[in-house]
Amino acid sequence: MKLVTFEKSGRQAIGVLDGETIRVLDAGANPAFASMLALIEAGDEGLEAARKASASAATETVGAVRLKAPVPVPVQMRDSLVFEKHLRQARANRHLWDETARPMKPEDVKMPQVWYDQPIYYKGNRFSVSGPEDTIIWPRGETRLDFELELGMFIGKGGCDIAKADANEHIFGFTCFNDFSARDHQMLEGAGGLGPAKGKDFRTANAMGPCLVTRDEIGDGSGLTMIARVNGEEWARGTSSDMHHSFARIIEHVSRDEDLQPGEFIGSGTVGGGCGLELGRFLNPGDTVELEIEGIGVLRSHIAAERR
Repeated sequence: MKLVTFEKSGRQAIGVLDGETIRVLDAGANPAFASMLALIEAGDEGLEAARKASASAATETVGAVRLKAPVPVPVQMRDSLVFEKHLRQARANRHLWDETARPMKPEDVKMPQVWYDQPIYYKGNRFSVSGPEDTIIWPRGETRLDFELELGMFIGKGGCDIAKADANEHIFGFTCFNDFSARDHQMLEGAGGLGPAKGKDFRTANAMGPCLVTRDEIGDGSGLTMIARVNGEEWARGTSSDMHHSFARIIEHVSRDEDLQPGEFIGSGTVGGGCGLELGRFLNPGDTVELEIEGIGVLRSHIAAERR
């Protein structure tokens, strides 16, 4: 199923997306339909109830409502970095912000061994989520605002020390994820030796949508074509098959000595070529960014018309 969270007349609801029609899940009929998080927490029983209820549900058209991020406030947010081409190309372009660095070929970038040995990730601000058609603010003082083309995954079943062989059973579904980045801030902070802070943490920075596609429909997230367009021009194209670590491996690693909860979000990291930093070009005020992932749909974001 393709599931959405939407708003109409100031009220939020969830539903099953069928083309341009939303089959509304009535929260009064089942508490599992109160929100997307409630549906995720209800597990397989909740999904089966949603399937049955959608057959006779009242409907709305997509154009008559405002789509929100599928889970407007995730329980937790982690973003990984598992595409080797992205890391190589981003580091090869260090000269774009560091005048002391020399241009490099991606194949000459020295990769840290830990990247091959285990998935690496950082934790983001779960309250800074935006949805389809939302306006992305321009962070104060930034000159290099960037998009990032990623596949996002939500945990359906929690657990600790989850084995890779069992990990796919813990996946609820997938969505498009645009991890907007303030590159000036990010590179300045990087000298401090910790993970990203204001380079990632600003209102609207984590764009998700347009829907959340359940695992039974989309599988484990592999083999999906990923495309980014800016103002209708294709800037990037890749595939989730290039992930060095699968989502199953990421779940195994993250859950080591740690409890994962239903509704947690994990990003794949940027597909190779999937951001302006790799391409040597950045966003401008008023731009429109579209991310399209096979089997999910198009996530469209609008960049604020003016810099702050």
